[in-house]
Amino acid sequence: MLNEIFSSVFPSGTSTFSLGPFLACTVVSLLLGLLIAWTHTYRNSCTRSFLLTLVTLPAMVQVVIMLVNGSIGTGVAVMGTFSLVRFRSVPGNAREIGSVFLAMAIGLATGMGYLAVAVLFTVLLCGLDLLLSIAGFGREVPGTRNLRITIPEGLDYEGVFDDLFQTYVKSWELESVKTANMGSLYRLCYRIVLKNNISEKAFLDDLRCRNGNLEISCSKIASNEEML
Repeated sequence: MLNEIFSSVFPSGTSTFSLGPFLACTVVSLLLGLLIAWTHTYRNSCTRSFLLTLVTLPAMVQVVIMLVNGSIGTGVAVMGTFSLVRFRSVPGNAREIGSVFLAMAIGLATGMGYLAVAVLFTVLLCGLDLLLSIAGFGREVPGTRNLRITIPEGLDYEGVFDDLFQTYVKSWELESVKTANMGSLYRLCYRIVLKNNISEKAFLDDLRCRNGNLEISCSKIASNEEML
């Protein structure tokens, strides 16, 4: 019974085109692409064009595989030619790349006629994605900031702000130090976690008094994917 469910909808040993299986595979590809796109939008920001691509990508890969008569090697070689095209867009983050690979994998499965495998695989991975997102897996600790401080060269940066950090910050780490303005300034980059119920303005004011009112920047961790 399971062998029949997870078998290909295409008759073995035939290379003729059949409208019924083709439509069935295309509908399943589009529905699974829609599910992948919806899952990708959960607590996540992305462009409309990327979502449309996720919806249609499984069907496009499916058609390529069907046109080469189910030959995975030939189909992957044909799809590989698309890598010669340079898309003038911002490189995607890890989650976007994962969604694209999932959509391509689904297209390979439906192109071979393994609809049940494609459905099961998509449901499992999308369910896992939603579960990890709801559980907050890998999410930044609330209050995490990137702190950049400019100090004069005469000020020893080692431990100079430790007393202020102990007052306002749960934890801190000096990530980088570089010189600026012909070596007359140091630019320090910290990753900090602010304490609860503290005034960020008061924290910055105390830092300004310590660094001679030079440039200070306190910003959230840069991320183009998570909407916390």
